[in-house]
Amino acid sequence: MTGRGTDDTALRLQHATIGYGDVAIVRDTDLTVRRGEAVAVLGANGSGKTTLSRGLLGLATVLDGTVEVLGAPVGRLRERGRVGYVPQRHTISGAMPATVREVVGVGRLARLGLFRRLGARDRAAVADAAAAVGLADRLEDPVASLSGGQQRRVLVARALAAEPELLVMDEPTAGVDAASQEALATVLAGVSAAGTTLVVVTHETGPLAGVLPRAVVVDSGRLAYDGPLAGAEALAGTGGHHHPGEDEGPAVPGYRLDQPRPAPDAVRVRDGSR
Repeated sequence: MTGRGTDDTALRLQHATIGYGDVAIVRDTDLTVRRGEAVAVLGANGSGKTTLSRGLLGLATVLDGTVEVLGAPVGRLRERGRVGYVPQRHTISGAMPATVREVVGVGRLARLGLFRRLGARDRAAVADAAAAVGLADRLEDPVASLSGGQQRRVLVARALAAEPELLVMDEPTAGVDAASQEALATVLAGVSAAGTTLVVVTHETGPLAGVLPRAVVVDSGRLAYDGPLAGAEALAGTGGHHHPGEDEGPAVPGYRLDQPRPAPDAVRVRDGSR
């Protein structure tokens, strides 16, 4: 998918401070990602890497500086379908009675709006997204009948159905087996080759090493590294496997359980001062 306009910048952060409420998690960050790049975001638990990705989506607050996504200030992009998101989640709820086609079709609503019916082009986009993740033959199957790895691929297909220019993923390989990780890597290689910009938050770089040539490392809320993936892994401590909720510690008062804790030296921002 090709970018729009003459600017080849997909993401631009300048002196960006991002957090929740008045708590700054990621601080004074400069980062530029060109259209079509594939970038890993690495860091230890609580480092701020998930907050960084959420800041790109308008799910965390930009407290200072600027964050631009596809040429617009974050949260002001008119066509929401230009940005896809795969959240940090192992599977879709097993209680969901929907079929694969129905779940993937939800992703198309970002292009259409909530109250428009899917037309022929939309149905084709849904089918193409399912085919891209290797589930073309499972479109009519209940999501609950799929394995955990297949359900992860359904979530990827849901994001792809909107035909995004930028795809942000949070821990896409967590909690699935090696075969599913390899299948996902193949999917992402194809998505990247088509020109979609990838930003992937991950603890497990091995399966995706061939897809993500560039990495940034977040350490205590600041960018500690920006360069080739091979040089980032030791600094980020990505050798082990991470499972959401593992070693997370007690929730910070006023935070939802799905929000990351502030880094140890996180600061509060009040009335524009730090």
